[in-house]
Amino acid sequence: MRFQLTDDQRALKQGVRELLARRFDREALRAAVRRPGLDRGLWRELGAAGFFALRLPEAQGGVGLGLPEAVLAFEEAGRALLPGPLTATFLAAGRVPGAAEGETVVAAVDRGAGAGGGGGGLVEWLAEADVVCGDASGAVPLRSLDPLTPLHRVPVRVATGAAGGAGTGDRGAGAGAGAGAGAGAGAGAGVGLGSGGGFGSGSEPVSEPEPVAVLLTAAEQLGTAGRVGELAVQHARTRVQFGQPVGGFQAVKHLCAEALVRVETARAAVYAAAVTADPADIAAARLLADEAAVGGSRDCLQVYGGMGFTWEADVHLFLKRAWVRTRRASGGTESEELLAADLLSGAGR
Repeated sequence: MRFQLTDDQRALKQGVRELLARRFDREALRAAVRRPGLDRGLWRELGAAGFFALRLPEAQGGVGLGLPEAVLAFEEAGRALLPGPLTATFLAAGRVPGAAEGETVVAAVDRGAGAGGGGGGLVEWLAEADVVCGDASGAVPLRSLDPLTPLHRVPVRVATGAAGGAGTGDRGAGAGAGAGAGAGAGAGAGVGLGSGGGFGSGSEPVSEPEPVAVLLTAAEQLGTAGRVGELAVQHARTRVQFGQPVGGFQAVKHLCAEALVRVETARAAVYAAAVTADPADIAAARLLADEAAVGGSRDCLQVYGGMGFTWEADVHLFLKRAWVRTRRASGGTESEELLAADLLSGAGR
């Protein structure tokens, strides 16, 4: 099987990269870190460029492309470290008015750390959202590791009584220590969107992750892994110690080479999963992409040496975003379980 991109796919990838380089370069990234908040103007530009409507049929005003093209666009978003609820808004295009055009910002409750971490689900960018998929009532803010990914945790819903009513537990509240009153108010407490795609009452406590959401998260991780690999090599070529570039030292060479191997392995898996759309392929791609993004960012930090640990270098921003993404869309644990179940089911064949 070959995964060579077509000319149109290369043009799409390059177009997204150029758009993001023009509207969200390093200066814009650092400005966003200093003044966190969603750039609505950029969001509308993404909508106008068709970013959110890539998979919508042309008859519905979309671009009419497929999952492989969406993966390429999200890879570029991960490379640029573009903030915002990209996946939730993308999946809502065609179902939530204004999402495809970038006029409506959509957030979503996903199980994230819920299954293994004792919480009821995480929501990214809740306070900035116009529409929330899932029931975010009672959500409390968390201190996010990533300065450009604000997080809320939704409390666990516990079934009570024979009537099957649902109460609200508070097992996850500890993680949100210091949460202010009114958390989850505003847009987050408003409209819910059921998993079936129509507007719902918001009674669904936590939505199951869609395989597409898992794959797009993997694509963002892949983009981040590729970018930190480039940064590591650039620094290794130009940083001089003991009279030669640090890239001349074997230990640094190995870090850069291992990062490249992880990126290319993850890229093959992510692109293949975009073609097959098989849940097991997507799970495997997600695990490899998580490893490439986190491991690559850590290695990049090591190549930077002491500079890598400073606030002025961007390496920590890539690493923190990669860590946060590993908890998105049910996290890697669910992908491991899905992949293991698939392998076991095929053991007798």
